[in-house]
Parts: sequence; structure tokens; C-alpha cells
Amino acid sequence: MSVRTRVAPSPTGDPHVGTAYVALFNLVFARSYGGQFILRVEDTDRQRSSSASEAAIMEALRWVGLGWDEGPDVGGTFGPYRQSERLDIYRHHADELVASGGAFRCFCTGERLEELRRRQRAGRETPRYDGHCRNLDPQESRDRAQAGETHVVRLDVPVTGTCGFSDGIRGTIEIPWQQVDMQVLVKSDGFPTYHLAAVVDDHLMGITHILRGEEWLSSMPKHRLIYDRFGWSVPDHYHLPLLRNADGSKVSKRRNPTGLNYFRRTGYLPEALRNYLALMGWSMPDEREIFSTEEMTAAFDIERLTTGGPVFDLAKLDWLNGQYIRSLDPGEFMDRVADWAINRENLAALAPLVQQRTERLVDLLPQVDYLLGDRATVDEDDFAPLRLGAEDCLRVLDHVGRRFDATDPWDRDSLQAAIRSLADAMGLPMRDFLAPLFVAITGRTVALPLFDSMAYLGRDMVRSRLASAIAALGGVSKKKAKRLERAYSGLIDQA
Repeated sequence: MSVRTRVAPSPTGDPHVGTAYVALFNLVFARSYGGQFILRVEDTDRQRSSSASEAAIMEALRWVGLGWDEGPDVGGTFGPYRQSERLDIYRHHADELVASGGAFRCFCTGERLEELRRRQRAGRETPRYDGHCRNLDPQESRDRAQAGETHVVRLDVPVTGTCGFSDGIRGTIEIPWQQVDMQVLVKSDGFPTYHLAAVVDDHLMGITHILRGEEWLSSMPKHRLIYDRFGWSVPDHYHLPLLRNADGSKVSKRRNPTGLNYFRRTGYLPEALRNYLALMGWSMPDEREIFSTEEMTAAFDIERLTTGGPVFDLAKLDWLNGQYIRSLDPGEFMDRVADWAINRENLAALAPLVQQRTERLVDLLPQVDYLLGDRATVDEDDFAPLRLGAEDCLRVLDHVGRRFDATDPWDRDSLQAAIRSLADAMGLPMRDFLAPLFVAITGRTVALPLFDSMAYLGRDMVRSRLASAIAALGGVSKKKAKRLERAYSGLIDQA
């Protein structure tokens, strides 16, 4: 049997370090057995998926050094490798499940489901579907669907008993069926959800081993049901521990840099980042900390995967990256520096910003230091001269971060439109609104045009600078974060 693994990102945002973490272990595991590593794009979320996000994810994974044997850009025997191009396959399998009784059509309206959830929350129950349409007469179900009545397809889940399954890291796990919701498999727009599409694709693409984040453990009973109802063998599953902050919480973009482009833009070497991600879930037999991906592959033993939540420690990553940088010979070091920042692609983006503001070439670096390197460290005193008080500055930076998470495409005009609409919603003059942003992004009160600067820096760098500026203003507790989220949601609802 040829070992086949996969990574299956959703193109709904920026490239995430967690995607690289999972991809690394799938790649190394497949290579250690002489197998194949596949990239599959799970783009069935029509509202959020974008071709720009897909391209960014593939470029970032390639930068990290995680190439694939089959995928949407390189082809392969088991394509297509975008789920949006496989809809007929999912419809066929969904129909087969419904016909066999493994799934059912649900005609419940959104209003009924919301009322059901409201009653369950009031009764301190876990919100879940109550099986209202489960026992509809099959002929009635077909007739209503053929008449065009809006419906979804749900997985038929046992109401009693326990689902037992094996995890390659954690051993045997049992989850009562009472805790498993009757998952939607096909949405009302005809597009599959992850749960159906992933299982169908993993089977049809011959995936033998699935290494994924532990957040998917609770979904295993649903996936096991689908495998069993089609009579398919279940691939071996290994649920990798989530990357965590020092306090044990899951690494998130609101607290730490999580975008691959952040690490690329700030000068981490891809081989150092791969090495560090390997240390998050595995260790070499001789316990050394510095090793290449090739050395990892040669020594790889899946029994050495850990279950403990690895702490994503930027200070440790900085140390490791420094070891790699200092190991370069001077010529290669210069090549890396040139490739990182002083190359024609980067200069082409900078030239329109600085050429008309430059009288001597020596004037160039003081204008762009915060774009090519890190900006100056800021503290609360840097915000003191502004017309907005510290709390209002913090509120502006928090709301801008939330708005930017949903801003697409990431370009000058989109950023300007997002900022203007948010300033209007908050009832603040544009000049006052922009002032804390200038400090947070550039470390100055005056700099190159702000929207051009943010477009150049990219979402990950901007998000990181906003976070550090918020920390300089005193930070945000969990309780305060919820208040700010409610306030922001209220502004958006009114807009």
C-alpha cells in the first residue's frame, strides 16, 4: 500500500502558521514511507472563499518549503483538487446516503431552528438538532424536494450508544452519540459541508493516513458514520496537538502573529520555521533541536508524536532563526537579505511612495525604515499628544483590527473605504480617527501615506502592529474584549 497524506486548507483568509504545521507532518510522514503528499482546496464556503486567498496560501506553503505531489496547480490522477469543481460527486454520494437511510432531508426553517436553539439555551441544554424531519415519509420528502422546497441534507445519527474509534496518538476514544449533532451534509444552496466533502474526497483520492489538528476529534463520530454507511475503510487518523500560547490558550491572530506572511516579511528563514514547527509536535531520537526536514524525514517515527499542547514561543523561534542565520556563509547571507527586502519586486511597490519625496538617495531609508524593518517600539506616551484619549485610541485600534479581518481585497482603496465607513459609524472625524493608526502602524505621527503603507505591509504585519499598540495602551482582558466585540457588532448592525 502506498502511503498518501493530504493537507486541505480553506481559502477563506490569510495563510496560517497552523496550516504549515499540519502540512509539515503530513509531508514528512508520506516522504518517510516513499508516499505522496496531496494539496486539496476546500472551497465550498461560497461566501468566504476566494481565488486570491487560495493563491496566497499556496505561495506561502511553497515559501516555507512544503511542496506537494498532487494539487490544483500541478494536477494528478485523482483530480480535480478543488472541492468547488467536484459538486456532482458530492450530490451523487448525498443522494446515495439519503436513499439508504444514512441521511435525510430537513425542511426546517431558519426561524424554527433559531427558536429551538433559544429554548435549548434557556433550558441549559447543548444546542443541537432535534430530529424533527428525521422520520418524514420518504415519498413526502422526495415530493417536497422535487417541488423546490428549500431544504438541507442531514446525517442520521443514532440517539443511543457510543461511537468508539482509534486515534494513532491518543489510542481508543469513545464519544456518546447523544453528544453528536445531526450534522448538515449538504447546504440549502446545494454545496456540501466539510464533513461530507472531506470524507468522500479522502476515500476517492486514496488517502491512507490523516494527520490533522485535535480540534477535529469531536467530528470523528460523524466522519466514522459516513465511512461506515458507504462501506469504506477508515484511514488511520492522528490528531496533532494545537499550537498554544504560554497560558494554554489556542494560538490566535488576536494575541500572536499567526500569518505565514508575517514570518516571511519579518525575516524568518523558511528552514528555521520548518524546524521550529517540527519541534512543536515531535522530537528527534537524539533530542537535538536543530535539524533539517530531510533529517527529520529520515528519522521520523510517528510514535514520537506528542499529545501535550506545544507552546508557540516567539523568543525560542527567534533564537532558532538566529542559529540558522549565523550558520550562513557571508555570500549566502547577502543573497538572503537581498531576497528578503532589497529586490525589484519590493522596490517596485515602494518606488511610487518615495520617489517624489526624495531629493537624495540617502533620504530613502529614513522614509521607509518602518516598512522594510520593524517600526519603533511604542508606549502609552506616544498616544498622549493625540486628541483622542487612551481608551478611545484603544477602541479605534480594536475596531480597525476587526474591520481589517473582513477587508478584501487588501489594497489601498479597500482599506481607505473600510476606515472611512468605520470612522463615520463611530462618529469620529477622520483626522482624529487616523492619528492613533499612524502611531500604531508607523511609530510616528507623520509618515508616508497611511493606506499605501498598510497595503504594502500586508494584513499580517498590520495586525501584529495593531496588537502591540493595543498592548502598549494597557491591553484588553477577556471581559473587555467581549465588550469591544459587542460594541463593534452594534456599529456594523447599524451601518
